[in-house]
Amino acid sequence: MSARSDGSSRGAFLRQPVSVWATAFAAVVAFMGIGLVDPILPSIAKGLSATPSQVSLLFTSYFLVTAVAMLITGWVSSRIGGKRTLLAGLALVVVFAALAGTSDTVAGLVGFRAGWGFGNALFVATALAVIVGAASGGAEQAIILYEAALGLGISMGPLLGATLGDWNWRAPFFGTATLMAVGFVLIATLLKDTPKPAVRTRLGDPIRALAHGGLSTTAFTALFYNFAFFTVLAFTPFILGLSAYGIGAVFFGWGVLVALSSVFGAPWLQRRLGSVNVLYLSLALLAVLQIGIAASGHWGIIVCTILAGIPIGFNNTVFTEAAMEVSDAPRPVASAGYNFVRWMGGALAPYLMTKLGEEAGTSWPYIVGALCCAAAIAILRLRRGHLVSLERVDVDHTFQPAAAIS
Repeated sequence: MSARSDGSSRGAFLRQPVSVWATAFAAVVAFMGIGLVDPILPSIAKGLSATPSQVSLLFTSYFLVTAVAMLITGWVSSRIGGKRTLLAGLALVVVFAALAGTSDTVAGLVGFRAGWGFGNALFVATALAVIVGAASGGAEQAIILYEAALGLGISMGPLLGATLGDWNWRAPFFGTATLMAVGFVLIATLLKDTPKPAVRTRLGDPIRALAHGGLSTTAFTALFYNFAFFTVLAFTPFILGLSAYGIGAVFFGWGVLVALSSVFGAPWLQRRLGSVNVLYLSLALLAVLQIGIAASGHWGIIVCTILAGIPIGFNNTVFTEAAMEVSDAPRPVASAGYNFVRWMGGALAPYLMTKLGEEAGTSWPYIVGALCCAAAIAILRLRRGHLVSLERVDVDHTFQPAAAIS
């Protein structure tokens, strides 16, 4: 990977068309939605007289629909074009985020989050391709910009949720709808129509792509990793014993470390250790930190939660790059198949681990999360032969940094 410290690179990064900045702004808001509800989960549970496991379904419905929707995003965008797909996704987020703010029941809120997840899938899966197509300075600069939007969104989401949620738990949903509406207007007015691809994506292409040994290995390893990841994200707010501001501050620190390790740390380690070895290291570190959360008192939980952002950032970047490089499938198709499998971890973990915490004790979700990291390491070890192409890419230094949660 080429150095990015020279002045020309910095200039190319900043000299982008307004349409790129408009799309990047909308991407920041879209990624905010991942951590937005974290600080207000206890408030939602209290306001709607719900249990933690019931409230955790806000994550489950969101990511379950996101996972399934990934299978059709390429089919949609190859027929109506990138700009219309972005606008459709943004419109759905605006509508369902606003409806979530009006809900008086957990079931209604969970349902509206599902609709939100569908809109977010349409937007996120298309935004990177649109930015790459419209940005100046080449694909590398565009991907850096996309990663910056990802990092800013994932770190700012908890702060927005805490700030608005301290006033009322409904406010973050209305705030997101408002910001997404601004993004819709900016993209509608500033982004030119994007051409449709020459070859249309078929509905079954992402599933067929998973027949490749390298892609399936990457996807199912990421499934176990995401199970551990979302144990931290979805269950920890209930055991921190903090206000909305306190929870928001903890996950802001977590999000900053996710962003920094994803954009800067992961590429640095890949050049020195190789992608597969970075995955071994980061999965092991995440397992250790999960055991740390399980065994710690109040301050230990806070410190280990924040530090978990480091291996999560490493994993997010390296897993996504691996999914893009390991097979000969077109990148949008490989991404769709990979994301379908890995987001199932994000769909299952919040409810199952929160329910386990209610029934068996608050340490058990993190013990299981650590075991999931061990399972991911075992899959990598047993099927490493399918990932030889990644080692060649690392040696050649020809890989590009990819978006961590696209």
